[in-house]
Amino acid sequence: MNATIITIGDELLIGQVVDTNSAWLAAELTAIGFRVVNTLSISDNGEAIRTALDRYMPENDLLLITGGLGPTNDDITRKILADYFGSGMRFSEEVLSDVESFISGIGSYMNEHNRKQALVPEAAVVLRNQHGTAPGLWFEKDNHTAVSLPGVPHEMKGIFNDELRTKIIGRFKLPDIVYKTVMFTGIGEAPLAEKLTGWEDSLPRGISVAYLPSPGIIRLRLGATGEDRSAIEKVIEQQVETLKQIVSKYIYGYDDEKLEEVVGRMLLERGAALATAESCTGGLIASRITSIAGCSAWFRGSVVAYSNEVKKELLGVKPETLMKYGAVSEETVKQMAAGVMRAAGSDYAVATSGIAGPDGGTPEKPVGTVWIAAAGPGFTTAKKFSFGQVREMNILRSSIAAMNLLRKSMLEE
Repeated sequence: MNATIITIGDELLIGQVVDTNSAWLAAELTAIGFRVVNTLSISDNGEAIRTALDRYMPENDLLLITGGLGPTNDDITRKILADYFGSGMRFSEEVLSDVESFISGIGSYMNEHNRKQALVPEAAVVLRNQHGTAPGLWFEKDNHTAVSLPGVPHEMKGIFNDELRTKIIGRFKLPDIVYKTVMFTGIGEAPLAEKLTGWEDSLPRGISVAYLPSPGIIRLRLGATGEDRSAIEKVIEQQVETLKQIVSKYIYGYDDEKLEEVVGRMLLERGAALATAESCTGGLIASRITSIAGCSAWFRGSVVAYSNEVKKELLGVKPETLMKYGAVSEETVKQMAAGVMRAAGSDYAVATSGIAGPDGGTPEKPVGTVWIAAAGPGFTTAKKFSFGQVREMNILRSSIAAMNLLRKSMLEE
């Protein structure tokens, strides 16, 4: 089954807003057995929408469209779709009730623009929106299906998760498709591929492998399709077990697990808590941690010690350490880790100090030099990293390396 995703909005074309909807929808459709053959962004004008419908409806089983369903005059998708499918408009009391409930829930008030959201094409099946005011719309024509969703990401995802995924699965005969993603850190894409050459060559027929790299993290996705889901799952799990025998030291999790989630589980198992002391990462480690629901059970807090004065006064780094070794040193990050454990009353800590760039480097400590420490009951370890010249990447890679150093240290306890 083929699918195309169309996102509508001039804000996407001029770069004012990044299109995250296509990536999310493509992943969801692929997971249930569709082949996504196109993703495109188009202008929010009638001609562009009609042209896209004429072009992509006939060659796709499913067309997913996001954007242009809001309450303002520039939101024209609903009307264009009604005309395209030869439909008049009707007033939906059900949609009106949903809109009134949502508006009341956010402490706002109804106006005529909100009421217009209840005008829907007669030819459409309404998909209820519990996360905003614009309903989703399901159309069928000549055995092809088009679905229009709000462009606001959390509303689009809400409708898809609440209702649309189930409706799509019920409408289309889809093959069983199984994906397993193995999460790696601490190794580059090319070195990983080199280590896995023999493993890839011996894979059973029908299993696909894709390397999906990002700064500090590599996702290795195994996939297969067939008629017997349990048999496919068994074959893929066997290959994952073989994979672990080859490169287990670099595997931290599976299926898009965050490194922070894995470390959090390890801390919970120990009944322990973590604190962070951050210089060059500027609080990014703490931010990544606090994006995890429930982290308050194992995360005490963070000290962003950007200046030497804060390192000394809040973390207890000795002045002679800074004088002799400098802020970017093994000695300093070890004392930072010990200091934040004392201050926060935590069992474990990570600390970072480095030269993120673009300036500040020296021949001895060039831009990209970062020292990271991990500490816990009975151990303090530190490691020097050389990440490169790009400030943003240095900060991101440092945050990942810090959590991985702690993970590995905990595994060796």
